[in-house]
Amino acid sequence: MKAKMTLAGEFKIGEIDKRIYGSFIEHLGRAVYGGIFEPGHPAADENGFRTDVIDLVKKLNVPLVRYPGGNFVSGYNWEDGVGPVESRPKRLDLAWGTTEPNTFGTNEFMKWCKKANTQCMMAVNLGTRGADEARNFVEYCNHKGGSAWSDLRISHGVKEPHNIKLWCLGNEMDGRWQMGAKTATEYGRLALEASKLMKWTDPSIETVLCGSSSRNSPTFGSWEAESLDIAYDSIDYVSLHQYYENRAGDTPSFLAKTLELDEFIYSVICTCDYVKAKKRSKKTVNLSFDEWNVWYHSDNAPYERWSLAPPRLEDIYNFEDALLIGSMLITLLRHCDRIKIACLAQLVNVIAPIFTQTGGGVFEQTIYYPFMHISNYGRGKALLPLLDCPKYDCKEFTDVPFLEAIATHDEENGEMAIFCVNKSLDESSVLEVNLMDFAGYRPVEFISMDGYDKKAENYFNAVKVVPHDNPLPVLDGSTLTAELKPFSWNVIRLRQSKTN
Repeated sequence: MKAKMTLAGEFKIGEIDKRIYGSFIEHLGRAVYGGIFEPGHPAADENGFRTDVIDLVKKLNVPLVRYPGGNFVSGYNWEDGVGPVESRPKRLDLAWGTTEPNTFGTNEFMKWCKKANTQCMMAVNLGTRGADEARNFVEYCNHKGGSAWSDLRISHGVKEPHNIKLWCLGNEMDGRWQMGAKTATEYGRLALEASKLMKWTDPSIETVLCGSSSRNSPTFGSWEAESLDIAYDSIDYVSLHQYYENRAGDTPSFLAKTLELDEFIYSVICTCDYVKAKKRSKKTVNLSFDEWNVWYHSDNAPYERWSLAPPRLEDIYNFEDALLIGSMLITLLRHCDRIKIACLAQLVNVIAPIFTQTGGGVFEQTIYYPFMHISNYGRGKALLPLLDCPKYDCKEFTDVPFLEAIATHDEENGEMAIFCVNKSLDESSVLEVNLMDFAGYRPVEFISMDGYDKKAENYFNAVKVVPHDNPLPVLDGSTLTAELKPFSWNVIRLRQSKTN
């Protein structure tokens, strides 16, 4: 199979906001307790944070972590998670049927963020609570001092404000499973008032309006249009959530899901711009894709109701999952002119790239590596490649390109990267890349993941699905030639020659 790609500086999609490589920690399962926080673990620091987990988070270079939910936040009283630990109440979490001890809360998470070199995207409860509690939370976190809530934070040993700049206005408020679920009009009114009061408390913050809980939601489209029509002037982003699964075992259709993802993103952009036009506004609302992943391996795992941090949603990912994750990241970058924030859901143990054993070890799941590569090397501007490659038909889609690709250009550092997935199960692709006006750029690294059974997994002491280095692609004039193995994830890095 042969394919051609053309790249030029003029093919710029937009600047890549580093927050597109964010992730998510919810008070769910072992994400917090036994995940990022496990006092007494051999690798725990003085705060009870697992340093082996922090090391892997740092390698992912995650700039932003959404917290504390998720469905959990719609019943969460933030006041329960601050102050002396011994005085904090235990609560029943109705979202996931467990008990929340509140031994880990806002100030602990903010301290963990500093250790992990990341920022917080905080969510407020607009399910069982409202605008007053939301603005009080902003005051507690961001006001310097001299007010009731900021002075309370100081009394809790946190003198300097957290200065959290990004706030989610609830979570999936259209979902019938959500505590305090609302109609689009009810939610739009509440989001407007909450955002207004929160920004009056701290004008430097940005807020994210809840979009539909998925593209398959019965109110998708109308929900966005109605809630945006009400809250448009007060909010900055609208959220998207999407998970994919392969219960049918149809790999070609599974890897083609990015066609659906692309259409989903485009539909929300169109809705935002429709409301902008309707209001004759000069303001553009961008997107926050703050939940996305593969999720289906662990749906029905049993657990003891009202237990504390039981194993829940602990998907063990396989190789084909990693290829879809790479393809989804490529799709997000194709829309980086409008997607400014995205969060892989989640970060540790719960449908996550990092998996721990309570009291034991940790390992990188298959999906860890594509995320790590693109987060570290996909910086600067995204370039839309002109790609000419064969296509295939499958059960769910037609005209699916065998190759999924994007390129990035970091002009300041003189670096480029090409990310590509070969979806063919049995055929290599000889890819010819015309570098056009990128004379002087030379290949410096060619990384791939290939040769694995599509269902191959990693586990403790058995991390087998890993990337490896390849011989550098051949550069002849302005044409770069690389062989992409069947069913593979590929990263080609280039650097500008200083002698050019």
